[in-house]
Amino acid sequence: MSKPLDATTIAAISQYDGDKRYQYLLKTVTVNRQIWILTDDDGAVMLNTQDEDCVPVWPNEEFAKAWATGDWQDCRAKSIDLDKWLHDWTPGLLDDDLCVVVFPSSSEGQDEEGLVVFADEFDYELRQKGKARR
Repeated sequence: MSKPLDATTIAAISQYDGDKRYQYLLKTVTVNRQIWILTDDDGAVMLNTQDEDCVPVWPNEEFAKAWATGDWQDCRAKSIDLDKWLHDWTPGLLDDDLCVVVFPSSSEGQDEEGLVVFADEFDYELRQKGKARR
């Protein structure tokens, strides 16, 4: 379980560019062993980019909740155990031909969509980062 982030840390991380947010997410998810999504009454929130249907993911509850505004204000942040993600979610994403939007940001001036990564690439990066931590 992760400890809550303070406002100073949130502000600093919010300034990261997409690549740095991706690296932060990989590190944080492998350390805390959980990944965050948003859900509503129909299940996981989905986003559509120009080319892909995607599930957005965040490294911390605070960032997931911060993104739940506007059309998504009724969504709830939900943590998923990393092992469950790797065992259940990755195959499901692959079967449904879905990608992952990594750590979209709600900060002014930032790329709100985040990086779009194929589910198998995301799985590989999580596993590699997890091995490096052992």
